[in-house]
Amino acid sequence: MPGTRKLGRPTDHRRAMLRGLVTYLFENGKVETTVTRAKEVRAMAEKMITIAKTNTLHSRRQVLAYVTKEDVVKKLFDEIAPKYQDVNGGYTRIIKTGTRRGDAAEMAIIELVEPKAAEEKPVKKTASRAAKKTTSTKKAAPKAEEKVEEVKEEAAAVVEEAAEEAPAAVEEAAEEVADAAEEAVEAAAEATEEAAE
Repeated sequence: MPGTRKLGRPTDHRRAMLRGLVTYLFENGKVETTVTRAKEVRAMAEKMITIAKTNTLHSRRQVLAYVTKEDVVKKLFDEIAPKYQDVNGGYTRIIKTGTRRGDAAEMAIIELVEPKAAEEKPVKKTASRAAKKTTSTKKAAPKAEEKVEEVKEEAAAVVEEAAEEAPAAVEEAAEEVADAAEEAVEAAAEATEEAAE
């Protein structure tokens, strides 16, 4: 049930923090936070998406009462909620990322999940279909290896090109620094001459 965790904050601070995290999640697609906060954010984010699936003035006002940015609400109703129209729940995913260095708090990334509505229902395989699949995968394997080799060669060429350009860029930067230093010395000399006069 959303709202049962206190998160070590007074009520108004906790609500404001969760509203901000939910807004940021809809705005950017994912948020890194602690595991307990992520669980609270998941509950509220899924509730907001469920409300947004019915695109009415009332539902829009309900979401606007919680989400802090109007453009994020527009994105929620126009882009996010329609993706999940045929899905009932499970709009977010929490991935644990380890502990935080400062206080060893468990950290997690909460992100919006791509819906699986586009996938077709599984069809029973017959023996002939299974045989066809194995032969087609055997044929596809060499092509995949060739593509991997091509990509490796392109990457090596890009790295070599960058390595050739790097010394020239360093020399240009050194020349610019030397010119700037000369100008600064000349300006300082002029300033001392003027002060002496």
